[in-house]
Parts: sequence; structure tokens; C-alpha cells
Amino acid sequence: MDHHTTQISALTRRLVECVGPVFLSFWQVEPGISDDALTLQEEEESEDELTSTFVDPDDVNFLRSLDPKEWKEQDHYAVLGLKKLRHKATEDDIKKAYRLKVLRHHPDKRKAQGEEIRPDDDYFTCITKAWEILGNPRNRRSYDSVDKEFDDSIPTGNEHTRNNFYEVFGKAFDLNSRWSEKMPVPKLGNESTSRENVERFYSFWYNFESWREYSYLDEEEKEQGQGREERKWIEKQNKAARAKRKKEEMARIRSLVDIAYSLDPRIQKFKQEDKDRKLAVKQAKKDAARARQEEEDRRAHAAEEEMRKQKEEAEAEQKAKQDAIKAEREAQKRALKKERASLRKLAKGNDYYSVDPSEMVHHMASLEKICECLRVDELEELVTKLTLDGREAFLQAMEETERRIERERQELMESATRSCGGGSGTTGRSKKGSTPWTHEQLQLLIKAVNVFPAGTNQRWEVVANFINQHTVGDFVPRTPKEVLAKAKDLQSCDYSRNILKVAANQKAYDNFEKDQKVSVEVSATTSQRFDSPADQQGIKITPWTAIEQQLLEQALKTYPASTSERWDRIAECLPTRSKKDCMRRYKELVEMVKAKKAAQAAIAPSKSK
Repeated sequence: MDHHTTQISALTRRLVECVGPVFLSFWQVEPGISDDALTLQEEEESEDELTSTFVDPDDVNFLRSLDPKEWKEQDHYAVLGLKKLRHKATEDDIKKAYRLKVLRHHPDKRKAQGEEIRPDDDYFTCITKAWEILGNPRNRRSYDSVDKEFDDSIPTGNEHTRNNFYEVFGKAFDLNSRWSEKMPVPKLGNESTSRENVERFYSFWYNFESWREYSYLDEEEKEQGQGREERKWIEKQNKAARAKRKKEEMARIRSLVDIAYSLDPRIQKFKQEDKDRKLAVKQAKKDAARARQEEEDRRAHAAEEEMRKQKEEAEAEQKAKQDAIKAEREAQKRALKKERASLRKLAKGNDYYSVDPSEMVHHMASLEKICECLRVDELEELVTKLTLDGREAFLQAMEETERRIERERQELMESATRSCGGGSGTTGRSKKGSTPWTHEQLQLLIKAVNVFPAGTNQRWEVVANFINQHTVGDFVPRTPKEVLAKAKDLQSCDYSRNILKVAANQKAYDNFEKDQKVSVEVSATTSQRFDSPADQQGIKITPWTAIEQQLLEQALKTYPASTSERWDRIAECLPTRSKKDCMRRYKELVEMVKAKKAAQAAIAPSKSK
């Protein structure tokens, strides 16, 4: 085997300045003291210094009772002698505590002191494990999260808690504030704490973020897995268990905050203040609304009062005008009545200017026509003429009255025809070229429409048949279509009322008979007549109103044919009608029913064809 040698240079002496901790240590050593003695002396001084720092005494029996295999169950703070400080211990405190334990309980130290080390008495492993957990910030946080010395209970809402709210819950919140991610943690405060701070406190705790985690309680360690899949499965199981415990922890914190919030007298005071403020605002709104309503009511009342005054003034003015018109009308009426009485008296005194009894009846009817048609001044003039000329003036007045009535009738007929579009130009033909309707046919149409009301089967055929059966002389038969068109025209122009107005001028004698209640006596050779002169002259009576018709129908039902003095009783039920009027109306109704049946019977054969 070859040996290689290296050439070494010659030694040289140099001057060196002695500096550094080694030189100082050498310089401070007292002469005659060995290095081993110096090291032992330093360890004893360090041990004395560390022992004076911590209060917990060194409990060898406690350390000997620990099982290294159950290191997760041991109290690491108690192992290092930090049982009182626990989570409040700083990193420097933990280092000093561990160094102290090493100086006292290291196997080499114990052997140097002559202690026998047994294999089953290896508690120094527990000290080493405590240092591994507490000396690492991440491992220490994991252990602190499950510290068995921590009280997880929360106060209940009993009477003691209510009476000592700030003391009980202040302690609970301070104890749980150690888990907060955010610092500093606001304090609960007292009854004098401002509302802003109280709301900030509960807002912080309702949004509390905790760093507490439960990896220390993992049942299996991931590193113990044999393969990648097994390690992944272990990690999944551990995460699920941690998440469950984290959820329970947040529920516990939330329950603590909810109970405190519900029992906090300040919150109750704030809620009452808010309620009072809302009620005050609501009451203010109600008061304002009531004030506005009262103002509106006052204005409305004032406006209504003003309108009432104006209405009363207008009504008073209108009443004054009406009273004046009524007074003038009454004066004219009295004057007219006076002149009519004078005329009647004058005519009666001259036997109605007649030469025989039959002419007297005719002159009496004409006299009533004259009284109805002439004005006051005309009546005065006629009385003057009668006084001077007698019969000749009366006959002239009769002719003039007849001409006037006929002229008014013609004017009404022409006006009604023009308004209804019944004729055009001088041809006398209708717009569609049909034959013009005569006055008689128009009256028959009005009567048939009333006799055959709406709902009658084949109504317009029945009405056309009725008109064709009752028309006298040469005429062109009316078709149902023409009848319907003419009925619509009459309805739009109200021709029926115009016809009744014309007929009203022909009822003078009936009014005379009703007002004066006088009967005409003829010579003894003349037989007594029950018909009035108006009946003899063929003058129609005043049309029956709907109310009078209803009263008559009810009276006919109330008093049947077997009732004695039936028509007298029926007449008593109609104050505006006499016994003869009721009997005549009954005969007319009977004739209408017969005519209706006859018309319907005439339609039936044509329909069957």
C-alpha cells in the first residue's frame, strides 16, 4: 500500500490579538478551575435562575406516571411545569421550561447523579413530546384548541344570570375571545356603554371568526398510511371530523351571543326606545293626518256653506220669479174664468142662440170649444159682439173656432210628417215610394200597437191585419214591414203625443160636463138621454193614464159582477173618473180584446198555409 506524503512548510511565529467569547471565557476562569468544573457551575447557576422563574414545583411522581405511548392524552403544559400559565405562556417561557426539565431529567444527568435508569422509566420521552407540541406554533395552536382545561359551557338564562348579566357574560366573552382571528376583541361593557359600542360588540360576535381547529384529535395520522390512496382516505376522514367539530363550535358561539343579546338590558332599553320613537312618529303622522283632514273638512264645510247660501239665494230668487209668474198666471186664469163665465151666462140667457132643442145641444158644445180656444181679449171682444149682434156673432164665432181647430190639426199633422220623414215634396209619396199614411190609419196604428203589446205572436202581421180590417173606403193594404217602419218613425218623432194634443182640443164639452155638472133638459116630449152631448157629437174623452188603468183593473177584480151597485163602488176607487167613464172604458177594453182575438184568428189560416 502506497503512502503519500505532503511537504509541510516551516513554522512561523505571528502576533495574534485575542478577542471573542472563547478568549473572554478563558480570561475569566479562575486559575486552578478545570473545564468540567466550570461547565457544572454554569449549569447549576442556569438551573437556579430557571427555577426561580416558574412557580410550578418539579413533580417527579407525576412525570413517572406518564405513559409515552399515550402522549396525546397528557397535559403538555403540566409536563413542562406551565400548568398555571398554559396558553398565556410565551415562547420564551416554553423554552426556559423545557431547558429546566432537560437539566433535571435528562438520562445523562440522572446517571451522573448516580440514579439508575430503567427501561420502563423513560418519562423523558414525554418531556420531549411536550416540547415538540408546544415549541412549534402550529402544533401548539392545534393543542390549545382542544385544551381540556378550557370551559366550553355557556351561561343559561336563569335568575342569577339576569341579575349579574355584565359579570357572568363579560367573563364568558373574555374567555372565548382567545379564539378570535381578529384583534383586539371588543368588550361587553356595562350599562353606561353607548349604543354604538354595544351594536359594534354584537356585530363583531355575530360575525365571529375563530381560529380554533381540531387536527389534534385526528384518530389516525396521515403519515401512517401505507399507500397514497390510504393516506388520502385518512385525510378525508380527518377533514370531515374537523368540519363537524368546527360547526358545533360555531353553533356554541352563536348560542352564547343569542342568549346574551336576549338578556342584555341595554338591548331591551334600545328596543323600547325604538318602539317609543316609532310610536311617536306614527302618532305625529296621525296627528298631521287628522289636522289635514280637519282642515279639509273645514274648507269643505265652508265651501258647502257658501254653496248652500248661494243655492238658497238662487232658490229664493227663482221662487220669487215663480211666484210672480204664478200670480200673473192666476190673474190671467181668474180673468179667463171670469170672461168664460160671462160668455156662458150671456149665451145661456139667450138660449145659446138656438132656434130649437137639437140646435141648442150643438151650440152648447161649440160654446165650450170657443171657451177653450179663445184668449181673454178675444173673449171680451166676443162678449161685446154678442151683446150687439147676438146670434149672427155667435155663429160667426163657431165657424172661426172650427177653422182654427182644423188649422191647428193640419199644422200638427204636417209638422209630425216632416219630423218623421213621412213625405217629401209635392208628390205625397214617402221616401221609399210607398202610399202615404192617412190620419185614420195613423190612429189605427197607434191603437193597434197599444192593443197588441210586445211579445204578441206574429205581432206586426196582427197589427197590419187590424189596420186593414178597420180602414174605411179605398185604400192600399199595409204590409207588416211598412207597419214596423212607420211605428219606428212615430216612436222617434213622438207623433202619438201630437195626435193626442190635437184630440185634446175636441174634448171641450167633456171638461164642461165635468166642471159645471149641469144637465140639459129638453121638452117633455123628448125622451130622457143618459149620454152626454159630447157622446152624441162623437167627441172622445180624455185618455186614460197608466195609473187610472191600474186602479180600474184593481177595482174590477175587487168588485165582481155579482156585487150590488158595482159601478158606483168602482167609480169611488177612481176620483178622477165618473161612473160612465168607467163603464165606457170597460166596453172599450172588451172591444179591444175581441179585435185582438179576431186579428189573431185571421193570421192563423195564412200561417198554416
